[in-house]
Amino acid sequence: GTESLRAALHPKWRNQLRRAERAGLIVTHAPLPADPNHPLLLAEAAQARSRHYANWPPQLTAAFAAAEPAQTRVFSAMQADKTVAQMLFLLHGDRATYHIGLTTDAGRAEYAHNLLLWQAAQWLASLGISSLDLGLLDRATPDLNRFKLRTGARACPTGGTWGRWHPLARGQRP
Repeated sequence: GTESLRAALHPKWRNQLRRAERAGLIVTHAPLPADPNHPLLLAEAAQARSRHYANWPPQLTAAFAAAEPAQTRVFSAMQADKTVAQMLFLLHGDRATYHIGLTTDAGRAEYAHNLLLWQAAQWLASLGISSLDLGLLDRATPDLNRFKLRTGARACPTGGTWGRWHPLARGQRP
């Protein structure tokens, strides 16, 4: 149950979650609108450019939302009527993938992403989702790797079939 999952969290991650739960953040979630100009998609594209990583173009994420709106879920943390953090999850069968995460300085200070991921994982489990892919571990992002692994996730090669689309691969090694 929830208590055993919570107990499996790394103690520091669990403490950050407790702090976020006491911060008075309001968490909401809804499907992603199928709009390539949605503020979340534009902000994520800007973040990708500034941090030099590749992700789906906003148009592709919006197309996914247009084709399968019920298979997208944006979790948002609000503080004093301002969005301080967001996470987008894509659902596929009995699995889900963490697709986008954004936060502000205020969101970081209150550990909003811990709260969003925790609440999203519980909501996904209530739908019968049995696996949540938190994405690649990259040597260039040790803090993000630590955040993911402290949830109790385990690093594993995913194998499978991969497509290499050149616009996404700019500056990336295979």
